Amino acid sequence: MNHRRQAVRGLAAALAALVALTAAGCSSKAKTGDGKQTGAGGVKTGEGVTDATISLGALTDMTGVYATLGKSVTQAQQLYVKQVNAAGGICGRQLELTVRDHGYDPQKALAAYTELEPKVVGYTQFIGSPFVAAVKPRVDVKDKGLVLPQAWSASLLGSPYIRVLGATYDVETINAVDFLLTEKGLKPGDRLGHVYFEGDYGENALKGSKYAAEKAGLTVVEQKIKPTDNDMSAQVAALKQAGVKAVVLSAGPRQAASLVGVAAATGLKVPVVGNNSAFAPQLLGTQAGPALEKMYWFASPSLPIGADTPTARKLVADYRAAYPSDSLDNGIVAGWTAASVFGEALKKACASKDLTREGVDKALLTLRSYDAGFGMSHDLGDPKTPSSRESVIIQPDKKVPGGMRTVRQPFVADAAKAYTP
Repeated sequence: MNHRRQAVRGLAAALAALVALTAAGCSSKAKTGDGKQTGAGGVKTGEGVTDATISLGALTDMTGVYATLGKSVTQAQQLYVKQVNAAGGICGRQLELTVRDHGYDPQKALAAYTELEPKVVGYTQFIGSPFVAAVKPRVDVKDKGLVLPQAWSASLLGSPYIRVLGATYDVETINAVDFLLTEKGLKPGDRLGHVYFEGDYGENALKGSKYAAEKAGLTVVEQKIKPTDNDMSAQVAALKQAGVKAVVLSAGPRQAASLVGVAAATGLKVPVVGNNSAFAPQLLGTQAGPALEKMYWFASPSLPIGADTPTARKLVADYRAAYPSDSLDNGIVAGWTAASVFGEALKKACASKDLTREGVDKALLTLRSYDAGFGMSHDLGDPKTPSSRESVIIQPDKKVPGGMRTVRQPFVADAAKAYTP
């Protein structure tokens, strides 16, 4: 385990060094809108805002471990921008969304952040908890542009500018373990396997499983992996030997397919539940598809794309019309939700005649019960807490639009209610 800890420390040190370098590299550049000014309609403006446009950034992964998620999130946000602009924009201005693909590479992620920082009012997405955590000191102290990450690590809480939409990974994992206990036969005294990515995402989720295990009298059997580890054969063998009765997975879709497929093939037929980013409907077309439908569930901060709500039905129709060759998944919901939250903050900032970064941040604090139309209400009034503690449990099902069906409606486990992220 020592070499893994050293690898994590090495990644953290590298990220810190990159942040220092990028901060130094841009410190002498003048920012667009510095000095703040009053623009059209008597509205104060700053970085990323002119009389004609509001510029937003998207730092995504369309070629790395979360390529499927990144593509869906980005296309949903581009669709949102297109529809808002067709309806007249916000505050008399057209939205502009600049997308940068970092491929889940830390150097590319931080370089893209540095490039866009002077040009945008904020970011409708930033995929990768470690990368968001790396720029957090810059965002909080100097940049102060609103970031709505596609990341749910509790380490991101407390920032007025980086706001987590939905339950953090630890809370979500507590809810997932509750599902295993109440509906999948897990009981006190059992061993619970947990396969997780090294770094912010996986280790925050591990805190949740350990907390839930302590409350329920379970023993957690840990298996730490890297985002580049795609074959879960060794992990399945270790979990089988340990006699686990269920498994939590805090990794990506590729790891989910491998873990469940190998488990089914080798006789480890126990329920597996993943975090929200550990599934993509495209997996149902792989050899692991039948096993996923039988053995796999995952927690989500919203109802799935195929939910029977007016917003979901309209989004499905609009997305299919815009991207007819692409499949439906929950990245669309996540992307649309974040874009609509950012849009609502911009509208409120406009009403207060302050489209500076500070004005947008203040406007977000007034969203105390925002419903994006997918079964969850978001309270963004307190930066120290996630916007919700609720989770939905979803099961892969190729017969359902989007390949996912809800098996447990939004809920908060009793253990999660008492837990402090």
